[in-house]
Amino acid sequence: MGIARAAVIIMLGNALSRLLGMVREMVIAGLYGDSSFTDAFTAASRVPTTVYDLLIGGMIAAALIPVFSDYVSQDLRDELGRLVGTLVALISMALAVVVAFIYFVAPWAMEVFGYGYSPEVQTLASGLLQVMAPSLLFMGLAAIFTAFLYSKRSFTFPAFCAASYNAGIILAALALHSYIGVTGLAIGVLLGSILQVVVQLPALRGASLRPRLDFRHPAVQKIVRLYTPVALGLVISTVGVAIDTSLASRTGEGGLSAMRFATTLVQLPLGLIATAMASAILPTLSRYGPSVLSGTAKSELGEYKSYVALGIKLVFMAIMPAAVALVLLREPVVHLLFQRGNFDSEATQRTALAFLGYAPSLPAAAIDQMLIFAFYALKNTLVPVVVGLMGVGVYLAVALPLITPLGFFGLTIANSAQIVSHTFVLLVLLWRVSGGLSNLGLGATLLKVLAASLVMAGVILGVEQAFPTWAKDTTTLGILGYVVGAGGAGLLAYIAIVLLLRLEEAWRTWRIFWARLRRVVSASPQA
Repeated sequence: MGIARAAVIIMLGNALSRLLGMVREMVIAGLYGDSSFTDAFTAASRVPTTVYDLLIGGMIAAALIPVFSDYVSQDLRDELGRLVGTLVALISMALAVVVAFIYFVAPWAMEVFGYGYSPEVQTLASGLLQVMAPSLLFMGLAAIFTAFLYSKRSFTFPAFCAASYNAGIILAALALHSYIGVTGLAIGVLLGSILQVVVQLPALRGASLRPRLDFRHPAVQKIVRLYTPVALGLVISTVGVAIDTSLASRTGEGGLSAMRFATTLVQLPLGLIATAMASAILPTLSRYGPSVLSGTAKSELGEYKSYVALGIKLVFMAIMPAAVALVLLREPVVHLLFQRGNFDSEATQRTALAFLGYAPSLPAAAIDQMLIFAFYALKNTLVPVVVGLMGVGVYLAVALPLITPLGFFGLTIANSAQIVSHTFVLLVLLWRVSGGLSNLGLGATLLKVLAASLVMAGVILGVEQAFPTWAKDTTTLGILGYVVGAGGAGLLAYIAIVLLLRLEEAWRTWRIFWARLRRVVSASPQA
């Protein structure tokens, strides 16, 4: 499957996931607002999410897909099936132990993550964490299956895993809210994790995945070697998440919730664009990795660099209009998405403020993910870890002096500073490792995109000035019309400028879209 087609499939899956993720947040906002219930659920849910990222999540891109891709490229599919079966057994056993541990230490964990909350909120969060803990086991199995299918260029079923996870939370929250309150959200996390496994089972038919315990399997040892630096880095990241959550709990009720809802807006374009493109391009980069490392083929080094540059240009071109629109329309967007039920106008203002602090990280985070995957393809997992350690230091250096005067807004600024610095340092290091990324059009593309983004911002602000009554309309229909109208006008201006500036990636994307559209039209039945 080609990169473009794979990216489209992953993007569709991510689009559905982000849509359902937005619906999930709208449900949570409507049912609980930015209250202590949402704070408790957010604090509790960060524990299994953090542990998953630490033990499994980072392993997918850093070790599993690169190693699995080696087996696929050498046509060792039977041996790959045995390897996956071995990992299923080993990781399931390890996660079962972790789940039991989390269940018993939940009260103490919530004293750390929810340090600034009352004992009642900490007790509630502890109970929610105990309900969610078993989800780790199913999330681990889903991750292994996803890496296995991605390495085989089978993207369709795993692309919709996250969507099924969000669907589980939505269904449980709506069905159980009247009976068990916020505990329904925790049950939804468990249900969603199970659905992540179920949705991939059709694609696993015919795969001989026989679970077995084999600690000495050479590929298992290679995965451990690749993942050990990542795990160390994630330990540092985990400490950062714990500090962030603990600091947010001291900014007053609703601070952590505002950061949660704002993060949802940040993750929407990142998931649709950056994750889709990086996931689609990683298997291809991994194929060139061994040759690049050995220095045996200059042509393959050139291909590697061209794909990295292409990925950076595409994600930057796609993320900038989303960033501009969300920054300028942040308050009406938050109002439109979340302000209902227990989520009032003050919660809207807090969430919009939190998003403003996160906004500078949007383009940086999109490029950062591509750079991390570029290092993973070279079997180099240490560099992103070391840079990540530096990033946590930047976060603390910015957060600690800002939390008192600015509250949770200071924490969002610190988060942006962390991501921007991480991206810049990674780019410099990749430039040195690969021998430079010059003559690939990166600078010209970035300047043209920035120019088009400025025009887009001017159009959106012009619409606000030209139609002030429309911009201040507080009805749902009025807000929707303004967001669509102003955002749509800005987007059209952006597209026109990038095409007028002869941005190669824009024209390439347009030709692919037009060719596919003509193919669909020609294949449709005639009247």
